Amino acid sequence: MKKLKDTFKEFFQNEDIKNDLKELLMKPIFNMIYNEIYVYLWIIAVYNIFFVFIILAIFFILLKMFQDNNTKISSV
Repeated sequence: MKKLKDTFKEFFQNEDIKNDLKELLMKPIFNMIYNEIYVYLWIIAVYNIFFVFIILAIFFILLKMFQDNNTKISSV
């Protein structure tokens, strides 16, 4: 008589069983988690794009300030 542990090992070593478990258990869990957080993922993506544009704007403003300062200093 096989032990329960050995029976479970044999049961889960079958590739069809593994694939069925992934499909029946893991996909619904991942879908549920994704449905709960996808709005937050979009918010983070939009925030990052906005943040990049803000950094570029600050960079161009600083460049313009440095150019204005250099022309004022050289003309004196």
